[in-house]
Amino acid sequence: MNMKNLLHKLGAVAFLTSSLLFAGCDPEFEEDRTFSAGSLDLSKYVAVGNSLTAGYQDGGLYLEGQRNSYPNILANQFSLVGGGGFTQPLFTEEQKNGSGYLKLTGFSSSGLPTTAPVTTNLAIRGMGADNKTPLYTKFTGEVQNLGVPGIKMVDVTTAGYGYNNPLGFNPFYERLLSDQVAPTGALLPYVNKVESVKATFFTMWLGNNDVLGYATSGGIAAISSETAFQTALDAMVAKLPAQGVIINIPDVTAVPFFTTKATAGIMAQAQAANAKLYITMGDGTVREAKAADYVLLTSTVGTPEAVPGIPQQIPHGFSPFNPLKNQEVLDENEVTAVKTATTSFNAKLRAAATAKNVAFSDMNAYFNAIKAGFSLNGVNYSPAFITGNLFSLDGVHLTPRGYAIVANEIIKAINTKYSSTIPTIDVTLFRAVLIP
Repeated sequence: MNMKNLLHKLGAVAFLTSSLLFAGCDPEFEEDRTFSAGSLDLSKYVAVGNSLTAGYQDGGLYLEGQRNSYPNILANQFSLVGGGGFTQPLFTEEQKNGSGYLKLTGFSSSGLPTTAPVTTNLAIRGMGADNKTPLYTKFTGEVQNLGVPGIKMVDVTTAGYGYNNPLGFNPFYERLLSDQVAPTGALLPYVNKVESVKATFFTMWLGNNDVLGYATSGGIAAISSETAFQTALDAMVAKLPAQGVIINIPDVTAVPFFTTKATAGIMAQAQAANAKLYITMGDGTVREAKAADYVLLTSTVGTPEAVPGIPQQIPHGFSPFNPLKNQEVLDENEVTAVKTATTSFNAKLRAAATAKNVAFSDMNAYFNAIKAGFSLNGVNYSPAFITGNLFSLDGVHLTPRGYAIVANEIIKAINTKYSSTIPTIDVTLFRAVLIP
């Protein structure tokens, strides 16, 4: 189907569709505006990616997040210029809380948020063959949002990546596959799952997890090798349709998971208590912290602890006898490793977009540009935890409004490449963090 120069008027029907897709939105009607798909064929869109593509937020995948995923937002905007339907592997209303997630319950005396897990109405059908991985309710039928939380670029060609077996597997991919132990069933590699959609247009946002796992583990997990990344990228791009957009990797160390417990501030607190902040390095040695180290959001820094041989409790990290654990901090050398790998992987992603002659969305440059914050429609945004409106309670994934902002940036890249005039979305129709 050739969508070139297909024109559509925005009117009541289009806005009604938008309001149904995004629950709680009350859009204002604009004067009719004419938009065009340009040279695009948007009749069948496939979204390729990880947790960001799935709509993961607040430490879990659940129905509200799925409905507000950036691919669903894009598909809704594509429909205004003739785009086709878009199927997501949604959890049911009865199991709307999916994997479970975090909800905000208040704030501590230090101003940090306190959270509690949501454990009701989950979509868990049992435990995997490894006795530790949950099995989520299967979604049968074709899927166009193939966002799989946890997937790395280097995983996309792995047969059995979603196969329930004692050695481990990805449960979010497992729920999208049949139980038949066959190359076209439970053993189906991700690249072949994408190819089976037979799409006319794609978005691909992969590669974040190839560095993120290393960063969030304090340097314990491995960064993907450049050779393996390139091989998997080539295989993935070869299975994608001719039109689409490749999105690169933001600086993962700039998200609230790494910046909320600012090391310099904690060092000042320790100094005020006549102490110093100490961290454990990857080789097990202990040293004083530096401002270039990143204390992770999940650390228990400052929590009073009993230390053998010392009568009084000491705040965790404030003594060489109870330093921050290796997994609680990303030291300056590990930060350099993350940034070096991100730069290398992003160069490969840009080269792939150029070679395939598709659009390229530089999300790395965008998030770097907004580090100091910005204002949009009278609302302030920044990478700050909770108050910045962009990041959810896990400090890594976005809020619905954050995903809407990302969708608009992707639309801009698409319009530039394909001479289309796909409309952007009013991001204020989407929520930020819910404050109790």
